[in-house]
Amino acid sequence: MNPRYDAPETVHKGSNNHCDVAVLVPCYNEALAIEKVVLAFKACLPRASIYVYDNNSSDGTAEIARSAGARVRHEQLQGKGNVVRRMFADIDADVYVLVDGDDTYDAAMAPKMVEKLLEEHLDMVNGRRIESEPENYRAGHRFGNVMITKIVGAMCGHRFDDVLSGFKIFSRRFVKSFPVLSSGFEIETELTIHALEMRMPVAEVDVPYGNRPAGSNSKLNTYRDGLRILLTILKLMKQERPLQFFGAIAAVFGLSAIALAWPLITEYLATGLVPRLPTAVLVTGMMLAAFLSMACGLILESVTHGRRELKRLHYLAVPGPARKIAP
Repeated sequence: MNPRYDAPETVHKGSNNHCDVAVLVPCYNEALAIEKVVLAFKACLPRASIYVYDNNSSDGTAEIARSAGARVRHEQLQGKGNVVRRMFADIDADVYVLVDGDDTYDAAMAPKMVEKLLEEHLDMVNGRRIESEPENYRAGHRFGNVMITKIVGAMCGHRFDDVLSGFKIFSRRFVKSFPVLSSGFEIETELTIHALEMRMPVAEVDVPYGNRPAGSNSKLNTYRDGLRILLTILKLMKQERPLQFFGAIAAVFGLSAIALAWPLITEYLATGLVPRLPTAVLVTGMMLAAFLSMACGLILESVTHGRRELKRLHYLAVPGPARKIAP
């Protein structure tokens, strides 16, 4: 059994129950930072288990993490999403602390975030990054985060201000009901959308965001990974909001068809002739495509509703931390 962590007195007052806390650190070539990360979380959460999952590092990250006292495991499939999938499947705990291994997040915030999750019976607490210095956060990353946060908010509801944060706290029922599908950095977006789609109780806490160690470089590519995140949002919108997705396609086809057909209609009413037959055929095809798209959206909306009910039932079948700490 994992070592146990006593949540703050305000949570456990009058109760002898405890919660297993697991700190999950996905890593790829973080030799310059991982020791400090492990030691910081051991100091802040002394009874938690620290797991470092090495993702084919070539700089000795795994050995350094093991020397610092972490439990080191390996994931051969490259990409943060693949590592998170493996961690969520392997580790059994009541509360999960997911944090990047680059030493940019303040470990001292972890007890406060765990306390908030337990005290308010939440399923996810997101760490909203507060920059201590402007250069900590590249302009391209900042712009991409704002844009993606707004897109996710428009699609699922505005409940988070920092979708791409790498510091998050989860309940057991979140982790064990979350079907990880992504393979790379789009995992943060997928985690957020899952919480919003399932209408889970969530919160966001400000956390200081610092510099990476000198000589350490971010693995996130602004353009490549930004495109992958946008494609993930598009795919999830098709899966979770099919009526809106296919309805938008239907609207494009339908409005384009009307725009092209209007001159034909006015000319036919004036002369009784349809001189541009290819355009008329094109308009007919576009209107058929619009109706088919709308029909697909209506059918898939019913399928999605049933699938969402099954996910909700599976989520409710897993006890949350509140069940363990109830007086």
